[in-house]
Amino acid sequence: MLYERWVERGYFTADAKSEKPAYTIVIPPPNVTGALHLGHAFQHTLMDALTRRKRMLGFEALWLPGMDHAGIATQNKVEQQLAESGLSRHDLGREAFVEKVWEWKENYGGRILGQMRRLGDGVDWSRERFTMDEGLSQAVQTIFKKLFDDGLIYRAERIINWCPRCLTALSDVEVDHKDLPGELVSIRYGDGEDSIVVATTRAETLLGDTAVAVHPGDERYAHLVGRTIKLPLTDREIPVVADEHVDPEFGTGAVKVTPAHDPNDFAIGQRHNLPNLTVMDERGVITVHGPFLGLDRLEARSAVVGALREQGRIVAEKRPYDHAVGHCSRCHTVVEPRLSLQWWVKVEPLAKAAGDAVRDGRVEIHPKELERRYFDWVDNMYDWCISRQLWWGHRIPVWYGPDGEVVCVGPNEEPPTGEGWEQDPDVLDTWFSSGLWPFSTLGWPEKTPELEKFYPTDVLVTGHDIIFFWVARMMMFGLYAMDGEIPFKTVALTGLVRDEFGKKMSKSSGTAVDPLDWMDAYGTDAVRFTLARGANPGADVPIGEDWVKGSRNFCNKIWNATRFALMNGATVQGPLPAPEELTAADRWILSRLNATVAEVDALYEDYEFAKVSDTLFHFAWDEVFDWYLELSKTTLGKGGAQADHARRVLGEVLDVTLRLLHPIVPFVTDALWTALTGAESVVIAEWPKDSGYRDADAESEIAQLQQLIAEIRRFRDAQGLRDTQKVPAQLELAGHRLEVHEAAIRSLLRLTLPDEGFHATASLPIAGTTVSLDLSGTIDVAAERKRLQKDLAAAEKEKAQTTGKLGNEAFLAKAPDEVVAKIRVRLEAAEADIARITAQLAALPQG
Repeated sequence: MLYERWVERGYFTADAKSEKPAYTIVIPPPNVTGALHLGHAFQHTLMDALTRRKRMLGFEALWLPGMDHAGIATQNKVEQQLAESGLSRHDLGREAFVEKVWEWKENYGGRILGQMRRLGDGVDWSRERFTMDEGLSQAVQTIFKKLFDDGLIYRAERIINWCPRCLTALSDVEVDHKDLPGELVSIRYGDGEDSIVVATTRAETLLGDTAVAVHPGDERYAHLVGRTIKLPLTDREIPVVADEHVDPEFGTGAVKVTPAHDPNDFAIGQRHNLPNLTVMDERGVITVHGPFLGLDRLEARSAVVGALREQGRIVAEKRPYDHAVGHCSRCHTVVEPRLSLQWWVKVEPLAKAAGDAVRDGRVEIHPKELERRYFDWVDNMYDWCISRQLWWGHRIPVWYGPDGEVVCVGPNEEPPTGEGWEQDPDVLDTWFSSGLWPFSTLGWPEKTPELEKFYPTDVLVTGHDIIFFWVARMMMFGLYAMDGEIPFKTVALTGLVRDEFGKKMSKSSGTAVDPLDWMDAYGTDAVRFTLARGANPGADVPIGEDWVKGSRNFCNKIWNATRFALMNGATVQGPLPAPEELTAADRWILSRLNATVAEVDALYEDYEFAKVSDTLFHFAWDEVFDWYLELSKTTLGKGGAQADHARRVLGEVLDVTLRLLHPIVPFVTDALWTALTGAESVVIAEWPKDSGYRDADAESEIAQLQQLIAEIRRFRDAQGLRDTQKVPAQLELAGHRLEVHEAAIRSLLRLTLPDEGFHATASLPIAGTTVSLDLSGTIDVAAERKRLQKDLAAAEKEKAQTTGKLGNEAFLAKAPDEVVAKIRVRLEAAEADIARITAQLAALPQG
């Protein structure tokens, strides 16, 4: 295969010892749990375009391939496989289970790498990495030890997001919040004058309440502050406390406080020294002795409300009550806030450094308007819960001794041994190791030649949806581990790929697309070009199969046009002729070619992939294939020196155009470029340079020629003439600069020379010339006149109706502005139709 030859010849391999300037790119490593989806293909296409262009510019461009171990997702996959055999991970034990996951990785991980090859990713396969590799594992252990020793990692009992399905803690960014219909229940605590009403969407947590809180300035409850009231359904008395966090204007101005099951309540509990009562186990099952013991949390919710209703303590119930509910981003189970002993990163100093690096311009976020989203996160970041209750992942390098000792072990240190010493059972959050990717993949913590040359990396390309998951983590860890040196100079944020209607692609709704299916049907180049053409910075990309078909047609056009040119002698041999030796068409296309090179260069530097693609599409299809190739046919047909010059110009134009297109459509361009030039591969060709050549006169002349041809084509179409139908015509071009193009005009428009019986039935003044046509015998004049008169009557009726409405003051006074605007548009369209049809009728032969 073509791609394998590229890899075998080392086209993508970077050399730390090379004297070429370095250009390093970072892209999210796909996780090992599945295949590349369309979003991956999107980002990989853009990244590959950047690296291919940089290599052609003479850079030692390094893109490190790899995969992320994806702790929760991968463990879930393997546990699902075990469940099919009636087993759980606990049946195997930790060591055997981890071995099972490694087997799964070896079997399925290669699928992703194969798909990356299919997509044409220009990665350095000699440097393939995996976040659980020995080298990356050493980096994880090193930075954990460093953070621990610096007091930036600590262990504490705090409220965390807990998934009752995955049985692990989740960070805030691993929780998806969805608005769901629930119930809001107002409950009376206490009795008589000492009663107070609170509202909740989670009635089951009442069992863990340890206080009711009111605002200190709320006079309604001043007499209760400092006293206790009876907690319904229990024998406990709980205090009423005053706390600034309570909003006296919201609801009843009183809130129940459940410190062990709500983050805000936990903070109130800390301020008022309230006890933390955990009332559910890790699976969300009630553990409080009594009638609710053993019930699932959702079952308990209904049971608690029912019991309260029986006691007459339900003051109000609202159903449905829409509110945001957190879900595990991996398995979509409703998350449960839970008090738990976990490991945390103290992010304040790290997040400040990450924010400062963007504020002072060391790191540029592109597009700039997304800076605000980045700052909203890093400026308001909570400490990061990094421990996960999993078996697959980087195990926390901390050992506990029999007498309460805590020892953190670095990568070159021996863990303590002896009776009673145990390692922490938890593993680290996947994003902990992924946050090290820009430097751990280059050999850190060792001072490797790769690290010296390729760090800091130049650009990170990723979706705006993982600014929080990944970008901020890499910024914090990069600045910390590399002594204040930024991890990348530019963050180029893309949008998300959506379906053709702008909706999120979903397997359940049947809108998800496997990029391999489209590659099979339309070719990899077509898929890549479609993705790149939709890549406006930071904006989501709606994509449908029709667009891929259109890109397939473009790739076919490149192939067919280039093969035609080759069959007609297009060549890159020898120097370009001097401008004075060339036709206006030759000078025009060379001028446009250099202007396109300059435009594409500027757009690439601004990460405007969509505009790059659109510029190249219109230049290649409209100007090179539709115009220059067609204009060249006349010159080539004449033979002689002028034809030889045209072959050389045509070769030059195709050479440069194929090199410009190569980063986005690599396969077809390489096959065509090597056929054209006889060189080894376009992958290692030089990127085109703008020579500075411009020819305004030639561009103006060809613009006039294009106007003339386009107007006559429009007229022919309006008259119902077939494209191949020949029409006698007289061209008044004498003394006009279009005179030299008469042969091309007649050829492109199927205009024959006038004979003795020529009778002009239509005269068209265009671009300073006059073109007279004899349409007698070419159309059924009577039928055409009847058709046009019918269309004219319809247009005049539309004009009369819209004019009447716009002249009606009563209508204008009542009609919405948008309705009036639409009527004005209809009137303008009707007037344009009347003018066009009238002109067509006048041009018809009389009689």
